[in-house]
Amino acid sequence: MKQFLFSIAAAIFATTVRAQTDLPTEWIDADTGHRVVQLSTEPGSESLYFNLNPFTPDGKSMVITTSNGIALVNLETRAVEKIVEGRVHIIMVGHKTGKIYIGQTDIADGVTNRWICRIDPSTKAVEKILKLARGQEVSTVNADETLLGGTFTERNDWGTNNFFNGGPNRRNDIATADAYRGKKGTMMEERLAKHYPMELFFYNIVTSETKKFNRCTDWLGHLQFSPSDPTLLMFCHEGPWHKVDRIWTIRTDGSDLKLIHQRTMIMEIAGHEFFSSDGKTIWYDLQTPRGEDFWVAGYEIASGARTWYHLQRDEWGVHFNVSPDGNLFSSDGGDDKMVAHADNGKWMYLFRPELIEDRSAGNVTTTNLIQTGVFRSEKLVNMAKHDYALEPNGMFSPDMKWLIFRSNLSGGNQAYAVELKRADGK
Repeated sequence: MKQFLFSIAAAIFATTVRAQTDLPTEWIDADTGHRVVQLSTEPGSESLYFNLNPFTPDGKSMVITTSNGIALVNLETRAVEKIVEGRVHIIMVGHKTGKIYIGQTDIADGVTNRWICRIDPSTKAVEKILKLARGQEVSTVNADETLLGGTFTERNDWGTNNFFNGGPNRRNDIATADAYRGKKGTMMEERLAKHYPMELFFYNIVTSETKKFNRCTDWLGHLQFSPSDPTLLMFCHEGPWHKVDRIWTIRTDGSDLKLIHQRTMIMEIAGHEFFSSDGKTIWYDLQTPRGEDFWVAGYEIASGARTWYHLQRDEWGVHFNVSPDGNLFSSDGGDDKMVAHADNGKWMYLFRPELIEDRSAGNVTTTNLIQTGVFRSEKLVNMAKHDYALEPNGMFSPDMKWLIFRSNLSGGNQAYAVELKRADGK
């Protein structure tokens, strides 16, 4: 197993830092007419996982990972500033203060300690917040930056297969290795079958108090605090999606545990859930059934109202996203080995949602029915040269002028942005 872990690490390193090709750092995509710019400056750099906030509160800068640390990209000037050197795990940028929350390790008296820290990007000062216990992981920070959210896992085989601890950012770093990609399905099946005792926890940054809730033997992950409601956490039951009821919410006092999507057919799957920017809606990938019919589904938290937007097989993406104003959506595409098995799916897409008109004229009670619609798609970037072992993870810039993504189009991983407006103004 140690040799396998070493091989995985070597593959990751080789994938992320291999030499650049001659691809320019700015170009007009010949197939789409959209301008693409490279935001990062060194191979091995990546934008964040699709549901992690990378943006400072003023919307002018975003954090990225580099081959040896993290950096801040000025979205107006494209200047890249190194913030910290060394291997760290980015959790997110705080919505309120703009501080960067990270996981970091140090060694004291021969013992490796894991810490949750936050960095002030202006001063680069690092503040330690929480020393993690074995089995404890932090994945998210709430809207007013008073709470950390994470999981405790109890297991008796530490060190034998720890791929999925550490949250979605680490999971995606590992996924850049082809050696890992081929084993992912098997690992997920095996991990689900373990039924390790787990529970959610909330750590109060101000009082240092920890509260634990929802103890179970389900595999819990993908934690996300609402960007607007500091008391609402979304999380999932991890595992092959057709074997779990995935999407859940809970309040930080342990109340109101709620399943967000209840399947109605065999092999229906839902996942890769994310909040809208205003925190009012949960969006997710829905397939009815798996690999056959594709939707981006929305659940309005206050009312429970549901909206489903239909899309075509080639338009499916590993991850979807929504613009800050809620009027646009995106897909980062996928290759023919993924669940959609698309013949021509390697594109970054922009979607304009269009609701289906209700013409029932009051003859049908629609109160509890799903509002349906369709996506009108536009191709933004030809990703034919991209290896989808690295997931692009598209996200809209705060000014809604760009879709930001990570790619290995040039050989080494880099962070890119594609302009939503065509270069010819059409």
